Amino acid sequence: MSQDLFWGHVADVRAGMLDATNGARHVPMSHYADRDRNCLWFITAKDTDAAKAAIGGQISATYILSDGGKGVYADLKGKLGLSDDRPKLVELWSPVADAWFDGGIDDPDLQLMSFHITAGEVWTTPTSGLAFMFKILRANVTGQPPELGSHFTI
Repeated sequence: MSQDLFWGHVADVRAGMLDATNGARHVPMSHYADRDRNCLWFITAKDTDAAKAAIGGQISATYILSDGGKGVYADLKGKLGLSDDRPKLVELWSPVADAWFDGGIDDPDLQLMSFHITAGEVWTTPTSGLAFMFKILRANVTGQPPELGSHFTI
């Protein structure tokens, strides 16, 4: 159940903060969810810190998702690596990605990266302000802590 909940949410969230430098710097990145491979994909430039750090092979990385509008927050750990998977790049290519690269999908500066999730902590919350207020009101009336979503590890 928690895997279904996680992948359902992560597919709806469009960006997070990636750290491929052991805590030195988180940078905003858009991801593409791939449940079948248990990974997230990134399209970036070859001169980014993350791409340069992964030149020698897969590296440990962290990806943080936070989207209150979607009701999902996650702290993901995994292995980040460079990829030359052309069919995956073609599958993921979009007008958003195209806007970043003058040469389009064949731009020589383009780099596809995969982030294979090894562990994570996920929180989900109701996205409706009305649902949140109802749960707070119920908690005040019953004296029980509010049930404001799920928390699980993956």
